[in-house]
This record gives sequence, C-alpha cells and structure tokens, in this order.
Amino acid sequence: MDIANLPFGTTDWSSITPTEHSGDTGMAYWRTQQFGPIRVRMVTYTPGYLADHWCRKGHILLCLEGELVTELEDGRVFTLTPGMSYQVADNAEAHRSSTEPGATLFVVD
Repeated sequence: MDIANLPFGTTDWSSITPTEHSGDTGMAYWRTQQFGPIRVRMVTYTPGYLADHWCRKGHILLCLEGELVTELEDGRVFTLTPGMSYQVADNAEAHRSSTEPGATLFVVD
C-alpha cells in the first residue's frame, strides 16, 4: 500500500453517522472515512451477527471490543478478542464474520 497525498488529520468516529448493513442475522453499523483509495471504518456488530456473504476483499482488522469469529471458506476458524488483529489480501482467502456477544472493529481496506 502506498499512502500518498494524505495530509495529517484526525477523525472523531462518534461524529460520523453510521450506515446499516444487515447480516443473515444481526446488524453491522459502519462509520466510514475514505482517504483516496483507502477506506477506513469503525464497525460495530450486534450480538448474534452472521455475515450474509463470503468476503473476498482484503482487510487489516483490529478487534477493539467483544469477540469476532472469522471463518475461512476452507473451514478454518479464528477468534479475535480485544487487541487481536488479522490481515488478508484481496481475493486471497474468502472469509465471513460472526459474533455471539457483539464486536467493535477498526478496519482498513
């Protein structure tokens, strides 16, 4: 990733209106900022959330609160708790997220 032409700035995530995204179960609330080609999000999943698709987008993801279960299409499963992260490249390994207790994430993609 080449971060170019991006002046210093700060983001007050609480001031950004969230957008709603339904899962198979539960909801995801995204607070999104776009910096050129880089999308940065604060994502909150409600308890019982299960993604409605297999994602092929690359991400760097940090779990801030709760617990996130990420299942890869090949059957592997990873659980993130606060302070843990994962990274995956575009079109590398399809993945989907779920959470029983809910989760808050910081995502760069």
